[in-house]
Amino acid sequence: MFSTRFSQPRTRLATLMAAVAAAMALPLAAQAVEFRSADIHPDDYPTVQAVRQMGELLKQRSNGKMTVKVFAQGALGSEKDAIEQTKIGALSMVRVNSAAMNNICEATIVPTMPFLFRSTEHMRHVLDGPVGDDILKSCEKNGFIGLAWYDSGSRSMYTTKRPIKSLADAKGMKIRVQQSDLWVSLLEAMHANATPMPWGEVYTALKTGLVDGAENNWPSYESSRQFEVAKYYSLTEHSMAPEILLFSKVAWDKLSKDDQAMVRQAAKDSVPFMRKLWDERELKSRKLVEASGVQIIQVDKASFQAAMKPVYDRFITSAQMKDLVRRAQDTK
Repeated sequence: MFSTRFSQPRTRLATLMAAVAAAMALPLAAQAVEFRSADIHPDDYPTVQAVRQMGELLKQRSNGKMTVKVFAQGALGSEKDAIEQTKIGALSMVRVNSAAMNNICEATIVPTMPFLFRSTEHMRHVLDGPVGDDILKSCEKNGFIGLAWYDSGSRSMYTTKRPIKSLADAKGMKIRVQQSDLWVSLLEAMHANATPMPWGEVYTALKTGLVDGAENNWPSYESSRQFEVAKYYSLTEHSMAPEILLFSKVAWDKLSKDDQAMVRQAAKDSVPFMRKLWDERELKSRKLVEASGVQIIQVDKASFQAAMKPVYDRFITSAQMKDLVRRAQDTK
């Protein structure tokens, strides 16, 4: 076939189109990609810093091919909003409290259960082991790849009008809870009026009297400035519901096996970093709160523990859930 002045442009065009098609056919792993992640907490919060640390590890190990951008302070909406965006792939990742996943991935109910963990050390042993891994894996069928667990400390109740010293004191109080059926049931077992509400609305709700109190850990109570309007912090320590780092399965399936492994490892390697930050921040937050004049109240914890049987009876029903609880409790 003879080359002509007409065939040469056609050849160049065909070559260009083939190159474009080849580029489009490349897996995401072969292209530079920025993973967008969401968090409701401020920039200096341990979970935000931990995901950024994960991003730094990924950037180093992938030679800049994979990076992470964290949108903190609820810039992309509530935890519920961020979960929905992650499920459809609009976000690559999200860090949320495990309670926010309870109505989506049933197994996440287990680490959220009241008084399940005996101590921080016990919680870490459980989540670092087979129980924690099994719960993370169970989220895949719901559209999420479970990457890692982060600490969230012990959650206690804080109120605006009067302190809670025993179970009887909680009766009738309007207490803000996470948007989770389990959390509503937990507060109802205390005879309080559970009020589900996004985290970003809690300060105003406390200040205006829309709710009488809320419950959370020391850093959340301090960093949100809620201690300014809720001056009674009762050490119920009713839950150590951990944070969970999730990856969108939609985005995950576009990665090569090697890049998936790199993402998993970077997430795991961010956990010790997060725990160190958490321990430091928890102590700092408590000292700041105490210095502000907040009353720290010791409670009759046994009365709260005794009230939780109906919660376990309602939510831990399947053989799988009972097995996870038993294995968690048996972990030394």
